[in-house]
Amino acid sequence: MSNQSQSATGGEHQRFRVEGMDCGGCERKVEAAIARLDDVAEVNANASVGTVDVVTREGVIASSQAIERAIRDLGYSLASEGNADGSVAKAAPDTWWQTPKGKLVLATGALLVAALALHLIWPALGSGPFVVVTLVGLVPIAQAAWRALRVGQPFTIEMLMTIAAGGALLIDAAAESAVVVFLFAVGELLEGVASARARRSISALADLTPSTAQLLEEGQHREVSASTLKPGQWVLVRPGDRVPCDGTIVEGGSHLDESPINGESEPRYRKIEEGVFAGTINLDGVLRVEVTRGAEDNTIARIIRLVEDAQAAKAPVARFIDRFAQWYMPAVVAIAVLMATVPPFALGMTWSESVYRALALLLVACPCALVISTPSAIAAGLSSAARRGLLIKGGAVLETLGKLKTIGLDKTGTLTAGTPQVTDIEVWADADDESAVLREAAALEQESSHPIATAIVAHARERNLEIPSIEGAHALSGSGVAGWLAGRSLKLVSPRSIAGLLEAWPQHCSRLEALENEGKTLAVLLEGEQLLGCIALRDEPRPDAREGLDSLERLGVKAVMLSGDNARTAAAIGRTLGIEAHGELMPEDKAHRLREWQANGRGPVGKVGDGINDAPALAAADVGIAMGGGTDVALETADAALLKNRVTGIAELIDLSRATLRNVKTNVALALGFKAIFLVTTALGITGLWIAVMADTGATVLVTVNAMRLLGYRFQ
Repeated sequence: MSNQSQSATGGEHQRFRVEGMDCGGCERKVEAAIARLDDVAEVNANASVGTVDVVTREGVIASSQAIERAIRDLGYSLASEGNADGSVAKAAPDTWWQTPKGKLVLATGALLVAALALHLIWPALGSGPFVVVTLVGLVPIAQAAWRALRVGQPFTIEMLMTIAAGGALLIDAAAESAVVVFLFAVGELLEGVASARARRSISALADLTPSTAQLLEEGQHREVSASTLKPGQWVLVRPGDRVPCDGTIVEGGSHLDESPINGESEPRYRKIEEGVFAGTINLDGVLRVEVTRGAEDNTIARIIRLVEDAQAAKAPVARFIDRFAQWYMPAVVAIAVLMATVPPFALGMTWSESVYRALALLLVACPCALVISTPSAIAAGLSSAARRGLLIKGGAVLETLGKLKTIGLDKTGTLTAGTPQVTDIEVWADADDESAVLREAAALEQESSHPIATAIVAHARERNLEIPSIEGAHALSGSGVAGWLAGRSLKLVSPRSIAGLLEAWPQHCSRLEALENEGKTLAVLLEGEQLLGCIALRDEPRPDAREGLDSLERLGVKAVMLSGDNARTAAAIGRTLGIEAHGELMPEDKAHRLREWQANGRGPVGKVGDGINDAPALAAADVGIAMGGGTDVALETADAALLKNRVTGIAELIDLSRATLRNVKTNVALALGFKAIFLVTTALGITGLWIAVMADTGATVLVTVNAMRLLGYRFQ
């Protein structure tokens, strides 16, 4: 029922999953109950994900039984945190009529219909049947109010309902009291259903991992539980199967649908020695995969934990509303007391009328909708991002993303692919063509693992060229490689190593200079002293880099390249992409640039990098964003991560943040608007108790449903 780990403060951290905790009021009750326990240093309940995080004092191990008992004493139940082996549990939600709230609605609804029928058939019974309905429906509400009162939480919606319904009975408004109790039960049910649906958007990720796997042993395969897989074991993944683990392909190759992990729509071909992720779908080939992570630590499990941790970390605006609610509720009770007592003396109003209005005021002023307006939107925004391969570590980060004005981006691996590619082939010998120059250069480089050599060989293979064998291949210190091909002495060297020879060929020199000004690396092919040609390479921009930068521009965010590469190369890539570029920057120089922007009013400032080399800059930024393809770096570093590994994801993060903030503002406006209208109409006696309940629970459901619209977010 709980997970345990060591907290950053030295105390023990435990997480509990709680069922039935659907609103801010529920959070406050749970926090108050657990905070009263000895040895508890910190407690944070979050209705958005249905979790309670407890941190004990340093060096103390708290009793999980005591914590669980405190939660159950409030009327909530605990769900399993995970499977016995630590793997993530899969959601199995009940239908609404099987829940306690659903049963209460059915019971009070049936009794209310019966009371109405008896009232019509046998009017002499008076208000008796409605009193019965009220008392039956009020018992669980009053019990919840009493449990909250025992832990020091007198100002709860259950307490207000108990006072309002009980007071209505005392002033002979039993029929209206019965309707109020029923409507409250309906509202609580709808709120629970909406909250559960929002939570399932993340817990459903666990369903992406298959429950079974085909374990390979001694050449045979047998079906086992995927949760039992251990690193080092091999599994068989057939076409159409979901990959049951994080692992490395040891045999075979296939296209994999990785959209469950990174939201990428195009299948990706994976081959021997490449990694695969749990939950991805094998489309066409048979794979043998070596397990690298157990079920409790695979990519999906870690994504779920990260997103839930992010949802549990309240955004600044949510923390403000929580603080507001703490003094708002006592103020409302005080105003209701004045409403009940002052008008009879000052205005000659009857006591029954003033008390009735005060009771209605208590109900309409309940802040449930306001308290849940922000966390429901933040939780939906974080869930929507995760489903699209965008990890955001907390509501505070989600808020800040939408406010970014300037973003610094790395060049290598962020705006570019991170590996050199052949861009130009120059032919300088009459007897040769591009294919001959490329084939001979690839022959010289085929035994080398240098990135330039790898790029030349890969380009030759892409063009289906047959690469001949080379004899006597050897490296030329600091300049290139040489060898013999069919009796010909060939060399592939840098232009600087043959500067004297090139002076006799000014036309070649000018061409080489032009290519270097474009930020390209050059390799010249020679036979003896004869120039055969030249191959130019460059780490080219990602296919989506320009689209991503254009999207940032449309959002009004200025993008600037901050590169450690030489200034000429950075400037060339900058010109290609139409972006301001700065080169030859050390990591501390990039951090200094970000601080300058912040000081000069260009903040909040974001930084996009690989999460390792630019740690100072990522730390200096208001939001650090890591590029990555589901790697440990992308999941564990920076404030946000782009699992798609695409530049367009940056604009998606910002746009989703802004959509979420708009949703929050709409929710707050709806909640406050409903309160303002019905507070006035209630105070004037225009609306009564049952309208007050509808105003409160209706507003709560409305803001929750509005927040869930973010689950269908699409980047334009």
